[in-house]
Amino acid sequence: MLTIARTAIILAFAASPLLAADIKVVFENSGQGGTLPENNASCVAAGGKAAAGGNKSPALSWSKGPEGTRSYALAMTDPDVPQDLSLLNKDGTVIASDAPRMEFTHWILADIPATVTQLAEGADGDGLPQGGLPLEMTGHGRRGKNGFAAFLKDGPYGGYMGACPPWNDLRIHRYRITVYALDTDRLMLPDAFTRADFLAAAKGHVLASGAAELTYTINAKATK
Repeated sequence: MLTIARTAIILAFAASPLLAADIKVVFENSGQGGTLPENNASCVAAGGKAAAGGNKSPALSWSKGPEGTRSYALAMTDPDVPQDLSLLNKDGTVIASDAPRMEFTHWILADIPATVTQLAEGADGDGLPQGGLPLEMTGHGRRGKNGFAAFLKDGPYGGYMGACPPWNDLRIHRYRITVYALDTDRLMLPDAFTRADFLAAAKGHVLASGAAELTYTINAKATK
């Protein structure tokens, strides 16, 4: 997963040089201080550890892309996931806030119709179905694989998978949604595509982009 994350970062820079305009992205609901609401998280604090959350995809809106926009895409990432996965949620272990980190994909949609500039809460995820949602075209875009597909083998892991930072992590995690305006209505993507696949296919097609960010933790001792 680390190799995938590094590749995605490199491709992200290649895919969006000198964008012509900016997209304004808005979380329609957020908690006090710019936090992700618990009903949008896949886990919540419970007795110092974690329990299942509502896992509803957040309500979003974004401004229209520039002239020539034929579709949109969006990705939600967490850049604060510890690189050493063996430390996650381990009794007797604390993950330091300055421990090495990597980027993780929680949600990826491509080929969003140009007429769609908002998504209602729960539009691409509501609850925790085994293995995630099908990798298919919907009325609000084509689902790609979220990051859980890289190490869990019990399903396609399409659609939204919300925040679930380790309960033993001292860093507050950031959840960033980026929306891209594209000059094509359909990208050349594999059937089961990842964010890295999207960034590679989108190279040369991005007219504009924008992002919004919320934070979340289930560790009362966590700091930024």
